[in-house]
Amino acid sequence: MSESYVFYQGNIVNESEVSISIRSKAFNYGLACFEGIRAYWDEKEQQLFAFRLRDHYVRLLQSAKTLNMSLPYTVDELCDFTVELLKKNNFKTTTYIRPIVYKGADSIGPTLFDNDDRIVIYCNPMGKYAGKEELSVAVSSWRRLDDNMLPPRTKATAAYLNSALASLEVAQNGYDEAIFLTSTGHVCEGPGENIFIYKKGKLITPPPSDNILEGITRELVMQIAKEDLGMEVVERSIVRTELYASDEVFFSGTAMEVTPVVKVDNRIIGTGHQGEVCRKIKEVFFGLTTGKNPKYAHFCTPVY
Repeated sequence: MSESYVFYQGNIVNESEVSISIRSKAFNYGLACFEGIRAYWDEKEQQLFAFRLRDHYVRLLQSAKTLNMSLPYTVDELCDFTVELLKKNNFKTTTYIRPIVYKGADSIGPTLFDNDDRIVIYCNPMGKYAGKEELSVAVSSWRRLDDNMLPPRTKATAAYLNSALASLEVAQNGYDEAIFLTSTGHVCEGPGENIFIYKKGKLITPPPSDNILEGITRELVMQIAKEDLGMEVVERSIVRTELYASDEVFFSGTAMEVTPVVKVDNRIIGTGHQGEVCRKIKEVFFGLTTGKNPKYAHFCTPVY
């Protein structure tokens, strides 16, 4: 196995040199936040493009602030570190990047007062996250965390127990992915992705007030639909049965990218295959991740 390098506390080091104590608050209590970032490989140009790098680090620092954690690095510095890390690993394939800010303190008690805030960034190759082109999903009996329980606008590691329980439940029943409802019964999101429905000529997605993560890919999908496809995009609450009557349903996310949902709770959505709106959005999306679309080229940071 080739050597793997990570960024840790200001330096790029061999991954084998980094260890986290079993007493760490990140391990014991989930006191951490993270980001998921993709870098897309262009085989023809032999170039790797980190996608929306600044936007992800802006959100990471916002998450850290919400959790009373701070770092001595700016967004630009974190971007530069990440580019150097990708170079050091010599990645020549589409890659997933995972920065984590965490409480390294090892005192007993789930407190966020400790000042031992640390960051590690690692990365690994990643192709199609979903594992298939079309998904069959189910609404989970687990409810999405409310903003006054654990803020969903932060990518807090502790919140992903909620996601894991929902994913486990539906996987055990033969589905590919879960859909969360809020405590008021409105459609929220998937365990790690936002959701859209297409109905009566409108693209509809839940609003931030319905306890969603304000996804970076979600924002881009809405921009593509409005500006490139001339569609009406609406942010409003969605009820469960609207999913069944939709012409199309699809997920969006950094790992998930744009992936159609063709069955919800054993109800066939639309034709039972990827819809035309999802296809068009995917076409635009995958045409801009390697800097070839001038309008969106500023989202792409070349590594080599």
